Amino acid sequence: MANDKTDREYMEADTWRHRLGKLRVGIIDRYIIRKFIGTYLFTILLLVIIVAIFHAVENMKDFIERNASISDILLVYYPNFIPFFINQFSGLITFIAVIFFTSKMAYNTEIVAILSGGVSFRRLMWPYFLSAAMIAFMSLSLNLFILPMTNKVRIEFEQQYLKKGLRGNYEELIYRQISPNTFICIKGYNNLSKSAEFMALETYDGGRIVSSLVARSPRFNNETKRWTATHYLKRENIDGVEILTKNRNLDTMINLSANELGKVNNYIQTLNIVQLHKFIDEQRAKGSDMVSAFEVDLYNRYAYPISTFILTLIGVSLSSRKVRGGMGGHIGIGIALCFAYILAMQFANEFAKGGVLPPFVSVWMPNVIFAAIAAYLYTKAPK
Repeated sequence: MANDKTDREYMEADTWRHRLGKLRVGIIDRYIIRKFIGTYLFTILLLVIIVAIFHAVENMKDFIERNASISDILLVYYPNFIPFFINQFSGLITFIAVIFFTSKMAYNTEIVAILSGGVSFRRLMWPYFLSAAMIAFMSLSLNLFILPMTNKVRIEFEQQYLKKGLRGNYEELIYRQISPNTFICIKGYNNLSKSAEFMALETYDGGRIVSSLVARSPRFNNETKRWTATHYLKRENIDGVEILTKNRNLDTMINLSANELGKVNNYIQTLNIVQLHKFIDEQRAKGSDMVSAFEVDLYNRYAYPISTFILTLIGVSLSSRKVRGGMGGHIGIGIALCFAYILAMQFANEFAKGGVLPPFVSVWMPNVIFAAIAAYLYTKAPK
């Protein structure tokens, strides 16, 4: 019995060694990884150069009129704009790279030779998924930690030098919810002086205003986190009787910091994943109706890198078969599927923001649907 057990354990260990041996990176794996990563980097470099040139030409008038220095443009703005661009189009670039070099391998009968040599199609996917993992890890790192830092510099530069940032990061009339029944309206906020023209604080009960506070020239203190004003007017409704009082020297703590007054989309782009989680918790505690929009951004930071694996599987499954007419058909079908995926993600995001579907379901639904498409195409790929 002891010998039988020993033999069984040895056979199981040998089986695992055999399986792990199959996953070692061999000559063919290194060849595919070089092709994948090389084509990906070349495509990114080509697109970055083209986009940067067109972007610079398009905004040259703004740069000149607003006296942007060459060093700020070349050493500050574009080094922080390029990571944003790369992450925006990483999935599409990955897909194009896979379609391009795999179609070329199929056209040159390299795929047939590899499969004829005893390598299964599933084993052939191993170097593709290793390459996809590298790209997904880069995209995840960008989304969670790096892009918030570069976005802050990029947005500040655009607000200072580009026409699209002319209005700045602050709307003329800002309306925020600071607790489940309390809302604040601020007009003409200036971030340099930390002051505004007007502030109104309203508390509701069942759709009826029970109290309000109106102050002129309110100012925010960054150190104390308090709002102050020289004069303010307070209105209260007590047992159906409206009481109006005029007061001086407002000094109050309001559940709203100056950072939250900026355009929300710009602000959340500058938050890393830890800060974003904290911000969403704060907004949920306030009863904000924009929590769904914030959660969409949160889940997208994880879902988008995962799409790298799905698009890679679709790309390989489509382009690994040698067809008459070369790679043109592969690229056309592949790009159509990729744009359909991007369109599905945009629709899903809007459904979540509109409250049609929960944010988690909406964000991950395109991945689930196209993962099913990828699985189907994989079953039809040449074996």
